[in-house]
Amino acid sequence: MKIEELRFGEIPGLLYTVQADRAFLFVHGKGGNKEEAALLAEMACEKGWDVVGIDLPGFGQRTAEAERFVPWEAGPELREVYAELKTRYSAVALFANSIGAYFSLLALGDKALERALFVSPVTNMERLILRMMEWAAVTPEQLEKEREIPTAFGETLSWKYLCYVREHPVTHWAVPTRILYAGRDALVERETIEDFVRQSGAELTVMEEGEHWFHTEEQLAVLRHWIGESLE
Repeated sequence: MKIEELRFGEIPGLLYTVQADRAFLFVHGKGGNKEEAALLAEMACEKGWDVVGIDLPGFGQRTAEAERFVPWEAGPELREVYAELKTRYSAVALFANSIGAYFSLLALGDKALERALFVSPVTNMERLILRMMEWAAVTPEQLEKEREIPTAFGETLSWKYLCYVREHPVTHWAVPTRILYAGRDALVERETIEDFVRQSGAELTVMEEGEHWFHTEEQLAVLRHWIGESLE
């Protein structure tokens, strides 16, 4: 496996390659970066896949672009990267974490993806925003009036963001999909994942003792096993 730096326009990326004719696009979540694709590449390259990781706005080499970490900015970028990968590979698959999965659901729902693997995916962003508003004791009327409200837990609630989410619901996802979800996920409600599974036909695996961010030795062991099964 070779690792090469590449760019899609202004989007920095990493290519983990065995010169395969098919590739996974790796989309990180909040706080992530393109280098996180290494775990997937370690296993996928052995199975005959190249892996491409990119930095979304605000992270990795793009920390100065934090204000662009929103679906109306990230979506066009994901479509741009997908289009380029389709010129290089006979098949393109998707691996996405957390909010990266949400961006991908919006941007790539009409694309010919070979398969999708989601870890702790945000599948209902409106519900997540409303929960955060409840945590911060912010009403819709307050948010509409003030437009943006910082919270004690580090997120800034945005009326523009909420309106965008409501105006652009995820209505179509026909890609063969596997999901790894954590039973102790404090961000994503199990009900929203189960609703998505019913609507999309996705296959769901639950680590009951897991958390939204798979990071402990035990959690990473489950993640590795799940990836291995998903690549068969």
